[in-house]
Amino acid sequence: MKFTCHKNELAQAIQLVSKAIANKPQTPILSGIYMEATNNQVELHATDNEMGIISIIPSEVEQEGKLVLSGRYMQEVIRRLPGETVTISQEIDENISKIQSAASNFTLLSMPANDFPTVKRLEDGIRFKIQDNVLRDIIKKTVFACSTDEARPVFTGCQMEINGETLKMAATNTHRLSVKKEVIANLSGDLHIIIPAKILNELLRALNSDMPVEVDVCCSSNQASFQFENVVLMSRLIEGQFPNYDSVIPKNFATTVTLDTEDFLAAVDRVSLISRSADYNIIRLEFGGNQVHISSNSPDIGKADEIVAASIDGPAVNIAFNAKYVTDVLKNIDSKNFRFLLNQSLQAAAVREEDNPTFVYIVTPVRTQN
Repeated sequence: MKFTCHKNELAQAIQLVSKAIANKPQTPILSGIYMEATNNQVELHATDNEMGIISIIPSEVEQEGKLVLSGRYMQEVIRRLPGETVTISQEIDENISKIQSAASNFTLLSMPANDFPTVKRLEDGIRFKIQDNVLRDIIKKTVFACSTDEARPVFTGCQMEINGETLKMAATNTHRLSVKKEVIANLSGDLHIIIPAKILNELLRALNSDMPVEVDVCCSSNQASFQFENVVLMSRLIEGQFPNYDSVIPKNFATTVTLDTEDFLAAVDRVSLISRSADYNIIRLEFGGNQVHISSNSPDIGKADEIVAASIDGPAVNIAFNAKYVTDVLKNIDSKNFRFLLNQSLQAAAVREEDNPTFVYIVTPVRTQN
């Protein structure tokens, strides 16, 4: 096997597929990156048996073949090479690979390529195409609300629902809920699957093209794949029953508050500095008189409060939240203004973007002493 390619393209491909390498691989072969050189391209694979990533780069292939090198050392070596191109070669039946760039030469021990569980592309299932900016927005507005508690796997992913031409994604950790929907042309079917947040976050980072890109999505009963340009991301799905979240979204609200997104986010972020060290990071919000009074209090640190101008329609409301649950959603809102929708102090509130009915965020308040 022998091929030559641009160093930066190889380094970027290695960085991408390395996201699928587990910190503590189940077997040594899973710590490696599989490379197959053929047809003037090199295909790189990495997997932890739950998530798999493929990246394809153009290459001058002098001798076709395949090999597996340590993901950790390959990433460090390629990133530090001095030249613009890199040549990787391995003789048949040898377990040593040579890496050469400019005046720099490395030899790395390789692993048996035939032992590597290469990432298999999905052939069957519900398949549809979606623009990258639309998919990015759906993921961005939901995945942050997933739980990180592995003891409850069903909450560590987003439920993707397909109902006719409507694609909906929802995430919850039982204290907050985020739902985003889009109408996708030529979409059809009926599907409810739970996609791990890990693969969705990697997909969000990988969808960074400056030009519009179409993403080919394929979903089966136990796997999902996302393919675009020269990248394929695969993931096993989470088994279990996602909760019926429609029942927790209030139908009506007594008070509607319109706020400047950037100003309110900055104010909450400042005031929560005092409460951040506490378990629940509680901030208190007093809505009334066309302003919001934000405050926090820590017996061990001190107090903070700030007033932000607001447009309020409805009765005054005093309510408390985990500050992180407020700032997380505000960081993912694109409109200049947003709406806080409220009822009473111990009832769930909603956050919506201005003039965007396709997104809703529900957050449960915290009970505090008066």
